[in-house]
Amino acid sequence: MQIKDRLAASPKAAPFTVKAEQMVTDAVAGMAEHNFGSAIVVDDDNKVIGILTERDIVKRLVNAGRSAGETPVSAIMTAEPRVARESDELEHWMREMTQGRFRRVPIVDEAGRVTSVLTQTDMVAYAWPVMMSQAKDLADREARRNTVLLMIGGGILVYAIAMVVAVDLIML
Repeated sequence: MQIKDRLAASPKAAPFTVKAEQMVTDAVAGMAEHNFGSAIVVDDDNKVIGILTERDIVKRLVNAGRSAGETPVSAIMTAEPRVARESDELEHWMREMTQGRFRRVPIVDEAGRVTSVLTQTDMVAYAWPVMMSQAKDLADREARRNTVLLMIGGGILVYAIAMVVAVDLIML
């Protein structure tokens, strides 16, 4: 499945973007307002030059003792993040995001302009129906296997009772 197929199935809000020269305070306010965990940092042509995540804010701003009102986004953003295209395979990015330990990847058009953001939540939404189907199949297989075992056990029990009754009848 391509990313565009997943996005078409579940439309998303436009990504929140900021400029590298903006102060972190402005970026954080926008992220909070939109309830987003990241801001895509773009140039004047709306091309991705970085991403600012909650982790960047905690590690590079708060932990470093910097002031959000005096620190530009460019000082703490992750520069040149990996980007995906809508024609990329979703499964490829599931592996890449898991192995690379990042939770968001900007999706760009042919010119490198941001169009959306692929998140781990999108991956869960994609994988959930598959996982539920697999769990159901496993439960069905186990139930069938257990049914066969119950039938065998029941047959042995009926045979044993029949033998006991037959022996009792013969002994009379």
